[in-house]
Amino acid sequence: MIRYAVGESITVDQFIDVLRRSTLAERRPVDDRDCLAGMLRHADLLVTAWEQDLLVGVARSVTDFNYCCYLSDLAVDQAHQQAGIGRELIRYTREQLGSGCTVILLSAPAATGYYPRIGFRPYDSAWVLHPADELQ
Repeated sequence: MIRYAVGESITVDQFIDVLRRSTLAERRPVDDRDCLAGMLRHADLLVTAWEQDLLVGVARSVTDFNYCCYLSDLAVDQAHQQAGIGRELIRYTREQLGSGCTVILLSAPAATGYYPRIGFRPYDSAWVLHPADELQ
């Protein structure tokens, strides 16, 4: 049985663990504890999925709650994928937002087929300025 929680704190170790079990760790700074602590501390919305005391899913968002919500991390333990946990994490996230708020995300390459199946619309352009990139 999976329990969902909104706003329940998690530790950096729990976050790292679920990122690794979800494969999202390949694209997150799991070796930089300070960065991960900041990611958790400054998130506006955190929704978690638990199997007893084990964190099996997390949706971490940065949002104004009214216009847009950037769903920056959606991670589900690989052993629990295809059970609707990701969809529920997004549903719980949306329940916390105003009725006119749009959820935005950048998909991991391996997950690009998942999001259209659950109702997300693709957009042709997204722009990224990495820390090492110079602003021209």
